[in-house]
Amino acid sequence: MIRIIIADDHSVVRRGLKQIFDESPDLVVTDEASSGNELILKIKEKKFDIVLLDISMPGKDGLETLKEIKSIKSDLPVLIFTMYPEEQYAIRVIKAGASGYLNKECKPEELIEAIRKCASGRKYISPHLAELLASNLESGGDVPIHEQLSDREFQVMCMIASGKTVSDIAKDLNLSINTISTYRNRILEKMKMKSNAELTHYALKNGLVE
Repeated sequence: MIRIIIADDHSVVRRGLKQIFDESPDLVVTDEASSGNELILKIKEKKFDIVLLDISMPGKDGLETLKEIKSIKSDLPVLIFTMYPEEQYAIRVIKAGASGYLNKECKPEELIEAIRKCASGRKYISPHLAELLASNLESGGDVPIHEQLSDREFQVMCMIASGKTVSDIAKDLNLSINTISTYRNRILEKMKMKSNAELTHYALKNGLVE
């Protein structure tokens, strides 16, 4: 029996996923979480065979939550299940330790296959993601500008693009305003941009924020 915890801030999504898994006798949803913080607490308290994790959640985002999970239980498989296309996040989360990446538009059969594969200790890599990973390894490959950012810089960029102020971001990440301002300046420099408006336009155009 594969014990699954679903982490998604939409209750209707969690309910729908549970119904899908209920049709497979070897899969059981033993718990749910609506935020990264709640997920971390439950992982510390209970045993699961796999985490099904959305990227976009209140509080800690999926990438930050993934890293914390790996620091607590490095052998716990995490399958990223999100609305964002593979081009935006897949390579970054795989590098951070995710066992696989699936878009929410996938078929239920593909999700079940991915759950079983990741829970067995293997990676679930779609043909498209395999192509992206291969391209990423090629020297001089055409890599999106945001891939040059560190994970923290990427997180701050997405928060800026979502309309949050430097003060809001500092509070959410428990960092000083000066630190966030430094990140912002570094992001603008790396991406050769001059304003938050340019960052926001880029993030929206590339599907990095809703």
